[in-house]
Amino acid sequence: MARYQPFGHPVQIVTLTEDHKFKLDQDELKKILYHELAIGKKISLVSIAGDFRKGKSFMLDFFLRYLQAQGNSEWIGREDEPLTGFGWRGGTTRHTIGMIMWSEPLLLSLPNGEEIAVFLMDTQGTYDSYSTEFENTFIFALTLLVSSVTLYNIMHNIQEYDLQHLSIFAEYGVLALDAKHNSPFQQITFLVRDWQFKKDRRYGFEGGEEYLSDCLKIQEKQPEELKLLRERLPKCFREVNCFLMPHPGLEVTTGEDFNGKLAYIDKDFKKQLLTLVPEIFCLDNKNFIKKINEQHISSKDLFEYFRVDTVMATGRIHCLTAVSAAKDYYSHQMEKYCGDDRPYIHPHQLDAFHQNFLQEAIEKFRHAPKIADEKIKEDYEKKLEAEIDELHTKFKNNNNSKNVFAFSRTPITLILSMVLCYLMAGVFNILYLNVISFILMFIFFVCFVLLFVWLFTNGQRKYAEINKYINYFTVFLWNNVS
Repeated sequence: MARYQPFGHPVQIVTLTEDHKFKLDQDELKKILYHELAIGKKISLVSIAGDFRKGKSFMLDFFLRYLQAQGNSEWIGREDEPLTGFGWRGGTTRHTIGMIMWSEPLLLSLPNGEEIAVFLMDTQGTYDSYSTEFENTFIFALTLLVSSVTLYNIMHNIQEYDLQHLSIFAEYGVLALDAKHNSPFQQITFLVRDWQFKKDRRYGFEGGEEYLSDCLKIQEKQPEELKLLRERLPKCFREVNCFLMPHPGLEVTTGEDFNGKLAYIDKDFKKQLLTLVPEIFCLDNKNFIKKINEQHISSKDLFEYFRVDTVMATGRIHCLTAVSAAKDYYSHQMEKYCGDDRPYIHPHQLDAFHQNFLQEAIEKFRHAPKIADEKIKEDYEKKLEAEIDELHTKFKNNNNSKNVFAFSRTPITLILSMVLCYLMAGVFNILYLNVISFILMFIFFVCFVLLFVWLFTNGQRKYAEINKYINYFTVFLWNNVS
């Protein structure tokens, strides 16, 4: 087996300034994307993102090794060969800051001989003690926008907060749907590391697909915002899949002198690498080649998208963060009064809660710090109102489903009215108030006739209008008399 000799080097293309702003190094990015190996070719950009100190750079170096092996079946390398490339280290402090790309494209060939220029990108780990919410959102959003395939690196299992972190990008995706309703994001692969439940779900894509399906299943008692996320996620990505990866071995995670040699990596991990990596770079995958609006783009086009998205993403992400916070506020407030664990409330009361919390949510959005022009702010405020209207509809439907009385309200109201009128007519008749007694008995017979007509017309399409007006009458009677 030939010894692996990497060529090229990692290049910082997005840096983080001292005042927590991102700066795109256009000169370095241009050197990469204008590389002679990429000019005139279709391109692919494969990236990895996720929480800090979870082995993203370590995994990316195996991707690099596969691509530089140029189809060699023994691409994984020698047992005594250190792992080099993007650079990685163990420990608790973050290693990658900003965004890093490999200095030159790596080529893959289609069966017809056409070459695809593949770029690899590493990203800053999110949610460490140094990163702000804006930084986390910016990194992930920009990564998704420019990549054809993004690996979402997660440890142990997919937690609810992992999906919640994706929610803001799902919202961005809905906003960015093109005229043909195509998703702006091509593929996201949940890469679940250190999977511990092999008896329940096998390693690899097969077990991953089953596990992901369970995680994205909509449950009746889930909060409305989580149901919406699960509905939208498949719409925002053209492909969503999952791969379950075993633990690489204690020597990898605890060995002070570990340098990536295969001899110290667990055999199950190496076995799954041999499945995962070729599949990620499979040219039969329709999402592997980078497209925008269903059109293949060049590396020069990608350079321009990087420039524009870096600027535009800043303002839009501020607005998206404000929208997300305002919508969360509305949802949490409504859950207190009409969530799954709350009893049925009158529709008028629910609408009153909606109007109150809608205004409060809009005020929160307007007062949130945002660096964006007024047109963008207005667009996102309209988006917030539309999102809240959608939540309001779901809360109403959920509330109506709790009303066990609703389906029988009309006959019960009419029967109660008849009983009440009959009893009161008897009382007034004893008191010789015959006129009042006559009126009450008249109402009794009217209710009796309405009940008979309602029973006759219920469920018959040609009499639906008559049935509807009787229902309206009983609703009015119930709401005003009760």
